[in-house]
Amino acid sequence: MREYSEDELRAAVAEYEETKKAALDERDRRLRAFRDAGWRPVDLQRVTGYSRETIRQALRPEVRHATNNSRRKAAVEPGPPADYVPYGDRKHYVVADSLDDLHGPTTGTVTLPHHLDWSGRGTYDLDKAARLASMYKTVLNEAATVDDLRSWIDGRQLVRLWPTLWLPASLRRAWEQRFRALAGTAVA
Repeated sequence: MREYSEDELRAAVAEYEETKKAALDERDRRLRAFRDAGWRPVDLQRVTGYSRETIRQALRPEVRHATNNSRRKAAVEPGPPADYVPYGDRKHYVVADSLDDLHGPTTGTVTLPHHLDWSGRGTYDLDKAARLASMYKTVLNEAATVDDLRSWIDGRQLVRLWPTLWLPASLRRAWEQRFRALAGTAVA
């Protein structure tokens, strides 16, 4: 069996790319000729099965050029802009003044107001540990005022649940800076 060199592989790919570009140019030229003869883009699309965007680019080569340049630029410059700040770092989180002021419900079934939970599952059975933790996470993330926290969070329950709650880093940091009791908790 014959071995091929890297140069032969590169030559094969280059030949293919040249052939592909020539075929694409010829196809586009013919599609433009059909358009010039009175065919509408929608009819070209229906008959050829090409997408609307493909027909648009074939009929207007400057569009394809701009699209391809945009794709190349995006491939070269991936990622967010240099001054990008993640949402969790931009979002303002409300922190209570005192854990002793938090006297929200700890048992039973409750329904959070829509401004706190718009998920469609705003009813929580607080006797189920997972639903209690889920409600606390939701309220901590979405509270707009300290009154929201006072109404729905219990301070002692929060200290107990704190190590298990999945929270944005900036929210956790804000609460732990205010309440050292939370910073010292760890999952047993």
